[in-house]
Amino acid sequence: MSDYTTYKGSCFCGAVQVTASGEPQAMGYCHCDSCRHWSAAPINAFTLWKPEAVRITQGEENVGTYHKTPQSYRKWCKICGGHVLTEHPELGLTDVYAAILPSLRFSPGLHVHYQESVLPIRDGIDKFRDVPAEIGGSGQHMAE
Repeated sequence: MSDYTTYKGSCFCGAVQVTASGEPQAMGYCHCDSCRHWSAAPINAFTLWKPEAVRITQGEENVGTYHKTPQSYRKWCKICGGHVLTEHPELGLTDVYAAILPSLRFSPGLHVHYQESVLPIRDGIDKFRDVPAEIGGSGQHMAE
């Protein structure tokens, strides 16, 4: 019996299957222009994992990758266009989009890049101007 949970997810059509094992390092919302543009939404719900905890278990040949900057390698299904994950090699983390892991109880702990927000949210969760200092940001908080 394993001592960790494995969460399964997939792209929109199911051709690309992903697993994330254990528990995420962090969960929250990103308000940056890049995430908003990529997701076509006013906010992006993220779950950050150590790269070794994330595996593409089916359909790797159908995965496309785009990196506008060295910080983010965004991956999607070449069949349906469904977004799957973003690798952040400089942070040593992989973002598996919260929406594709249906059995994971999404419990956001922070908002990042809140200075770029187009959708103010009053939920009592920490709002960071950019990102926490531990991962290279200013660590500055913003009011709701």
